[in-house]
Amino acid sequence: MSPGTLRFGYGTNGLADLRLDDALGLLADLGYDGVGLTLDHMHLDPLAPDAAARTRQVAHRLAALGLGVTVETGARYVLDPRRKHGPSLLDPDPDARARRVDLLIRAVRIGADLGAHAVHCFSGITPAGTDDDTAWKRLAESLTPVLDAATTAGIPLAVEPEPGHLLATLADFHRLRTALGDPGRLGLTLDIGHCQCLEPLPPADCVRAVAPWLRHVQIEDMRRGVHEHLPFGEGEIDFPPVLAALAATGYQGLTVVELPRHSHAGPHQAELSLPFLHRAAASATAEPPPAPSHGEPSATPEGSSTR
Repeated sequence: MSPGTLRFGYGTNGLADLRLDDALGLLADLGYDGVGLTLDHMHLDPLAPDAAARTRQVAHRLAALGLGVTVETGARYVLDPRRKHGPSLLDPDPDARARRVDLLIRAVRIGADLGAHAVHCFSGITPAGTDDDTAWKRLAESLTPVLDAATTAGIPLAVEPEPGHLLATLADFHRLRTALGDPGRLGLTLDIGHCQCLEPLPPADCVRAVAPWLRHVQIEDMRRGVHEHLPFGEGEIDFPPVLAALAATGYQGLTVVELPRHSHAGPHQAELSLPFLHRAAASATAEPPPAPSHGEPSATPEGSSTR
């Protein structure tokens, strides 16, 4: 498999100490194909009064550098300076949920203006005292207007299973998809590390199993049962089979390095990560992949999101 078969990006949540223009220039200089752009106060603030004008500037910058883009919505404190990822789509307060819905609709519009191939989101952690059925009902109701906006904008909404969240596994994604009636604009963000962390299938089999719904991919190393995003080579993942499986699906979007806890060394990690991925892709076997195995979803590891 040629390294050029897949398109690699790097997430700005791992470059939080850089100005956005500098981060984009760095990634272009290093040879990345694109960027996973987290909408946040230090980069492209979706709540700023000049967000529309700034979005146009970023779109021009991306075009000038030849970078593709995915819009990500995992900023920790963009809505609430005291609650990480708060409020969520599961918040007991309907007004609070509406704030998260508004953020996601803004993200969809920004994504459309940037020419993004997808907009990413996740469910959030189930609030204390909220039963499972209520949480799933809130999630489906909250995402409905976001999916309507995505349909109008012509851009996929890619939901990410996140360890510790209500929607934590690939099985949970299918539960949501079924509950919503399998809408055309609903897709999946597959985090390869999360597959290693908690899915019953190996990561390469996970890729094959969800190929029809794959709209965005995040990648990093990880260990079984531990939700910690690690630089490549520091975890347990065998990457060539994963990249071979991903290439075989015909996936056209970005595969984005996700190292949000490494911004202190972001430029260095970005410099190391792309050659690693190119080597792994080049060494991937050209033989047909094995048929995926089957199993039941495992329990979510202890602890909430490390992002």
